[in-house]
Amino acid sequence: SLCFTMKYCQNCGSTVSLAIPQGDNRHRHVCSSCGDIHYQNPKIVAGCLPIWEDKVLLCKRAINPRYDFWTLPAGFMENEETLEQAALRESVEEANATLENLRLYTVLSLPHISQVYMMFLADLKNTDFHPGVESLQTDLFTEEEIPLNELAVKSIDVTLRHYFLDRKKGVFPLHISIIEKKSDCAWTL
Repeated sequence: SLCFTMKYCQNCGSTVSLAIPQGDNRHRHVCSSCGDIHYQNPKIVAGCLPIWEDKVLLCKRAINPRYDFWTLPAGFMENEETLEQAALRESVEEANATLENLRLYTVLSLPHISQVYMMFLADLKNTDFHPGVESLQTDLFTEEEIPLNELAVKSIDVTLRHYFLDRKKGVFPLHISIIEKKSDCAWTL
């Protein structure tokens, strides 16, 4: 199914209809006038898990959805930026955090909402961070202090759980997971 229903062509303004274009196998919005095919593709969410000593940096959301819930600094990638640039930009926008040593850590597919989270481990350069315009609060948390019942989304919970398990082992491999809509947990111990 398509993420949203389109009524008019973005190219010429004429009406569009759902059709399977020649050589394709999925319904697409196709313009009845100019024939333009409008593809809908997943959104990429880029973010970081900022680390300072034995703590991680979390941000309390100042925007909907999930206002007043905790998250890692992350957001939708913009056109003409790299994945790393997007993750760093979001860390500044949400926490005014200066990061270094980014390494890809979790890739989480959420097919039910057509999103892919790509989260980096990153080292905080200093503790001179503070809430950005999209955050009510920023703070460092040890594993025991993480407000698990107040996390904004499952992908953040999964990333944090991987991190604390991996930290005990001293090895931080790349984790690739699928988070299903009805799933209580996307990983197993």
